[in-house]
Amino acid sequence: MAWMLPHVHVSDKHRMGILEVVSKDKAVTLAYRSWELYKYPQFPATPKIIWTVKTTSQLKKPRYIIIGFQTNRKNQPAVNASHFDHCRLQNVKVYLNSQNYPYGNLNLNIDNAQLALLYDMYARFQTSYYDKEPGLLLSCAEFRDHAPLIVIDCSKQCESVKAGAIDERLEFECQANIPAQTVAYCLIIHDKLVEYNALRSSVTKRV
Repeated sequence: MAWMLPHVHVSDKHRMGILEVVSKDKAVTLAYRSWELYKYPQFPATPKIIWTVKTTSQLKKPRYIIIGFQTNRKNQPAVNASHFDHCRLQNVKVYLNSQNYPYGNLNLNIDNAQLALLYDMYARFQTSYYDKEPGLLLSCAEFRDHAPLIVIDCSKQCESVKAGAIDERLEFECQANIPAQTVAYCLIIHDKLVEYNALRSSVTKRV
């Protein structure tokens, strides 16, 4: 695997500005997003699940949480492992301590094509994450049949979750028992900041 990165050449005017920052031993703040993937290896046969994903003493601000289910797709050559299953999901909540997302219930019935809120959450992700209008990869029918992912936007948070320990907990409710051999995946996208000092060649983590 080769990772090709662009090399940027700046004009003389901007190069002088950069050299001035370096000569003054100033730290440059760099913002980026980190991804963490968690797996619930096998759900019990029950319609309601509470999953405590992680607890941390140092808050890393979760901005988006993306959840997907797969039923009996591991080590099955005849089954498309890139597809996901809805498992007759009815409602889902993400709790960051006492704050829950989304605020209201979804009241899904995917078998009867009642998934407008779930599809809207998927559609809004690109606008929020990339700050541009969506050019959706999946139609509503393709989303329902092949990738009914749950996209939770946690980017708007109150002051109470900005310091101290934070519990990240998921609650699922389905219309029937979750099928056997069902695995859940939870992708958490965080905002992070580091400070880079060119003279010292040091990188300091801020968040």
